[in-house]
Amino acid sequence: MSGAPVSGTPVSGTERPGPAPDVAPSERPAKSAPAVPGDAPVRQSARSRRASRGADPGRATARRAPADRTTHPEPARHPEPEPAANHAPANPGAEGPGAEPRSIPDPLQRLPAWGRPWVPPLLAFLTLAAGLIDIVSALTPEWRARLADLRGILPASASRQAAAFTVVVGLLLVLLSRGLRRRKRRAWRGAVVLLAASVVLHVAKGLDYEEATASAALLVILIVTRREFTAKGDPRTRWRALGVGLLLACASVVIGLAMLELRHTRIVGPDSFSDQIQQVLLGLIGIAGPLHFVSDRFADLLTRILLTMGLVTVAVTAYLALRPPEPRPRLTADDEARMRCLLDRFGASDSLGYFALRRDKSVVWSPTGKACVAYRVVSGVMLASGDPLGDNEAWPGAIKAFLNEAAEHAWTPAVIGCSEAGGTAWARAGLSALEFGDEAIVDVAQFTLDGRSMRNVRQAVGRVERAGYSVRAVRMSEVDAVERASLRAQAAAWRGAETERGFSMALGRTGDPADRDCVAVMAFTESPDGRGPVLRGFLHFVPWGTDGLSLDLMLRDKSADNGLNEFLIVAALKCAPDLGVKTISLNFAFFRSALERGGRLGAGPVIRAWRGLLLFLSRWFQIDSLYRFNAKFQPRWVPRYVCFPSTGDLPRIALAMLEAEAFLVWPQTKLRPALGRMKARGRRRARALRPAGKH
Repeated sequence: MSGAPVSGTPVSGTERPGPAPDVAPSERPAKSAPAVPGDAPVRQSARSRRASRGADPGRATARRAPADRTTHPEPARHPEPEPAANHAPANPGAEGPGAEPRSIPDPLQRLPAWGRPWVPPLLAFLTLAAGLIDIVSALTPEWRARLADLRGILPASASRQAAAFTVVVGLLLVLLSRGLRRRKRRAWRGAVVLLAASVVLHVAKGLDYEEATASAALLVILIVTRREFTAKGDPRTRWRALGVGLLLACASVVIGLAMLELRHTRIVGPDSFSDQIQQVLLGLIGIAGPLHFVSDRFADLLTRILLTMGLVTVAVTAYLALRPPEPRPRLTADDEARMRCLLDRFGASDSLGYFALRRDKSVVWSPTGKACVAYRVVSGVMLASGDPLGDNEAWPGAIKAFLNEAAEHAWTPAVIGCSEAGGTAWARAGLSALEFGDEAIVDVAQFTLDGRSMRNVRQAVGRVERAGYSVRAVRMSEVDAVERASLRAQAAAWRGAETERGFSMALGRTGDPADRDCVAVMAFTESPDGRGPVLRGFLHFVPWGTDGLSLDLMLRDKSADNGLNEFLIVAALKCAPDLGVKTISLNFAFFRSALERGGRLGAGPVIRAWRGLLLFLSRWFQIDSLYRFNAKFQPRWVPRYVCFPSTGDLPRIALAMLEAEAFLVWPQTKLRPALGRMKARGRRRARALRPAGKH
């Protein structure tokens, strides 16, 4: 259908795949994990899905796989026994012949965000509204009749102090609403305490029964729905204290200015904006400002509100700064060693497997330790890339651990760049899969520069060769430490101030001694002054099994001749047999099928419109240019998928992907790097002053 939506069809996790096609032992899987017994391609036709639903009368009608869904036994090639404490096999579909069908708990049932997704956002909105009501109620005048009745119970100073506390409670409720939306248990506890205080304060400040009733009702609802808020807190550092302190200070200033504006008639004499700012800033530290008021009661109320907010700002900031930090976990040396062992055994299954060794990732393991999932948390999205690493029979255990980790912290789980086998495994766990691009794979034995289709590449390579360029391809184990350091320095110089991009297909480092099997393909020209060859560009590849390479980095001197990148890739393909390489993975092309199909004769209006949007976005993102560059080498295209819980999560996941790949970079303060440089200079000075012989 020429007018069909572009790249792929979302696949529900409740689909039951059929048997996978047989693969000859001599065929090597290209950038996808070995076929799992019982796995099927991720995409299924609507007719087959309806047929499978009709064939299973006991199947639940819910979109996600229910907990009481039974699985039929099927033979497994290498079933992986799980520890007895877990009471679950590594592969739910491989229980051995003769096993009784039994219920397999769905890992996604531990994610309450997909059970009743409307509860936390609704309560977060109500908490936000309650906080704003508290602030407005405290800043606006009270009913005189109610104040007269209150005077017989409490002194006027107590009611004014209650109004000041009400403003602070409202401000804190506004801040906690975000944590409630993410199901944080600490946010729930804080909201319960603050709402209980709000009920008392509304009565104490002016007998505001309406606001007190609303707060009490919301308090009861939060208590009733307490099981919805079970997520752990996010990893934290002391830098968070600075952000919260600035936020509270700005909010205090805004509230103070709003109160002066609402009670403008209470001000005596001129009240310029600068005087109002001065009044508020001095009031936050308990000093009288330049403004005068017609009523001592209002002056006392303003002083109490500003001073209370100032004290709370200082107290909260100090608490966040002094509490023990809980930094986000990173790859440990033991994790990396275990992952390298898995790569030695199963690295040929996925060309993205080596990129799991990025050191800004964390990792979760299957109970048996035979598989793992590397991930990074970006803006509340737990983002994994590629297939799970390790034995495909242990993938379900690693996937379950990944989903449980996401559930415990209320992170949104997502996977980018997985293969068809990986997408099937994630779909079985309850996620949906969508094809979002293709990876270019070039078989070394079949590559040739002959033919009309290769004319542009052939001309570019010839032009660079006539310019006097030479090439060298080596394993990093053959490069000494001095040359590795020079390579890193040259890469940093060529990159300049630009942010290094990449997450799913980038290692994030060059020349590390641990990456001995990586390959560098370098292009040189002779120096004009006769000092020897000068590096003009290089490619960095990571290993893909024992006889494959996956492109990691491609950098060049901006003054180098056009066609240098084509020259380097062709040189890598020519040198590949000497390095024992049979297959090379090039760049990833986002939505390649849309760009290709949308440009064909007779393409429908939908696919043409989608292609036009992609071409428009190519002004800022390398979408069309990467596809065209990869297509020059006549590769075979291997689809890659993104997996996600629900369609409503896609916008958030897309932003997290852009941020992880460094296509979207938020402004960062220069304070932290400056403090880091100061600490480094202090350590160097201390070492210089240390007496000789003391270490």
